[in-house]
Amino acid sequence: MSPMTDHETERSGPLDEIDRHLVALLVEDGRMSVNELAGRLRVSRATAYARLRRLRDDGVITGFSARVDPARSGLGVTAIVLCSTQQGRWRDLRDELATIPGIEHVFFTTGAFDFVLVVRVADAHELRDVVLEQLQSFPEIRATQTMFALDELRPPGR
Repeated sequence: MSPMTDHETERSGPLDEIDRHLVALLVEDGRMSVNELAGRLRVSRATAYARLRRLRDDGVITGFSARVDPARSGLGVTAIVLCSTQQGRWRDLRDELATIPGIEHVFFTTGAFDFVLVVRVADAHELRDVVLEQLQSFPEIRATQTMFALDELRPPGR
């Protein structure tokens, strides 16, 4: 174990190698104990705990969650929906989009479309409701383009 000073565990700012390794370990297994983190990082338990606390306080680590297989949980259809809005009106939709059931991710983008949505639903009927009933009911949305995801690959630990 390498000794660390209080200054090294309390600083804010860019992540160093130990911080990046700690984050990578937690991305791989968010349930990893502080003792196991310390061992894998080759630092003391106190140092691992202090770094974890700092990364959470600084907003680098925003929470812990379970990875769920969408198809096995009843969400067998995944679609990417590209949306264009009236000029400058995307801000009006920002908070409302996140409340629509089935929308898993909202990405605000540059280029021909103003945002990209990842939608996960049980079937094509639910997707139709999200796109035609929910999204296209917003007067700010000019057009949508929907693509079905045929398969999905997640890199290990993500």
